[in-house]
Amino acid sequence: MQEKTYTPDEVAKMFKISKNTVYELIKRGELLAFKVGNKMRIEKSEIDRFIDGKKPSDSSRLMSIPYQEEQLRLAGSHDFLIEQLIKYMTRQSSGLSVQPTFIGSLEGLMMLYRGNCDVAAIHLLDPSTKEYNLPIIKQLFTHEKITVLRLAEREQGIITAQGNPKGIYNFKDLARKDVRFVNRQKGSGTRFLFDTILADEKIVPSDIRGYENEEWNHLSTAAYISNGEADAAFGILSAASKLDLNFIPVAKEKFDLVFRWTPQNEKALQLLMDIIQLTDFKESIGQSGGYDVREFGLITYNTKAWRN
Repeated sequence: MQEKTYTPDEVAKMFKISKNTVYELIKRGELLAFKVGNKMRIEKSEIDRFIDGKKPSDSSRLMSIPYQEEQLRLAGSHDFLIEQLIKYMTRQSSGLSVQPTFIGSLEGLMMLYRGNCDVAAIHLLDPSTKEYNLPIIKQLFTHEKITVLRLAEREQGIITAQGNPKGIYNFKDLARKDVRFVNRQKGSGTRFLFDTILADEKIVPSDIRGYENEEWNHLSTAAYISNGEADAAFGILSAASKLDLNFIPVAKEKFDLVFRWTPQNEKALQLLMDIIQLTDFKESIGQSGGYDVREFGLITYNTKAWRN
């Protein structure tokens, strides 16, 4: 008679531990498992052996398929939520490794389009519709299997020194001769939004002192203000809060992850989606300043069935 087997979920409930802990035990070789297709299984005799505290035999180790960490490439906008998510997965031994490349929303989406990454992190405003992300996604990905997952709504605004000593309150103030500005790089969603607002308010970029000075992430941009090297920047509330800077809210934007499904990355992408939608990660970021996470994990766009 065939021996009874258990899934990692069933083993986790049996031992009253998390599923991630089960995967970590398998990874370390303390609990031996095998695969049926893409599904991992643990035999009852192996669970009994583990409960009794006996070491697995060499022959059993040879028959067990070693645990392999899934890997994904993420490219696009820098955000503290992405950093927190990667740290969370590492701490929880989730079985998933994400390699980030923070190159801006537009470049990240183009890398996804060219097949050079698996996930893009974006917040791109369409100037004509004033809608975030979906207009450009629908233009680029006409045949690919795509899922768009909401992470958060973020606040963007003008960052100044604490107390706002230069009296900067709007975009026209940025064009004053006594104001030094630091910008985000071309291709970033923040730069995209900033340039759109300048055009709407008919402000010439060359009138802004420091418009050509570019930084590649939110914290280093805000650090210019904190260090006294600039008087103003355009960025997210969470960056201003981390350095105790003044923040003038201007706009709320949608920050999304774009999944491009392939046979090679399907398992890893599903694991990332499960971590976002099914774990307690959301609770760990619920109090982060500058983020509205009420739609965290919401699928806002999905092409036809990506699984058979």
